[in-house]
Amino acid sequence: MSELTFFLIRIAYLAILWIFVLAAISVIRSDMFGARVPEAVRTAPGPAPAKQKKPPKRRGSPTHVAVTQGSNTGATAGLDRAPILIGRGTDAAIRLDDDYVSTRHARIAASGDQWFVEDLGSTNGTYIGSVRITQPTTITLGTQVRIGKTILELRK
Repeated sequence: MSELTFFLIRIAYLAILWIFVLAAISVIRSDMFGARVPEAVRTAPGPAPAKQKKPPKRRGSPTHVAVTQGSNTGATAGLDRAPILIGRGTDAAIRLDDDYVSTRHARIAASGDQWFVEDLGSTNGTYIGSVRITQPTTITLGTQVRIGKTILELRK
């Protein structure tokens, strides 16, 4: 093999290595700080946000989501502000300090008089009991939802 060929192979190998390193740094940055929002979108005047229709109050229906196990035990969020975003990000209604939780990990929302939990494409997944969910799944009072090392429940 000629020296020129060997030199070009080394340069190509270094270029591929640097592309991999930069991609890894980009993934870590987006996981730690979230996605960038353009300045024009943040400051653009728009119509006032429409008030969301509150789910009907029924006897025995849940009123809040509570963290029952994990580093944030005791944290709650009222279901009157549904959908509830759960994750490490600053925009999350329930902010979890857990290394296994994504910035925007899961969402709890209502449809009629039922409540659903939905995984938002997290790396480590969302579990009901020991089953990983891949689509919006119905939850009821007392159903344990595990996100990382944290367990949440719907409560009255």
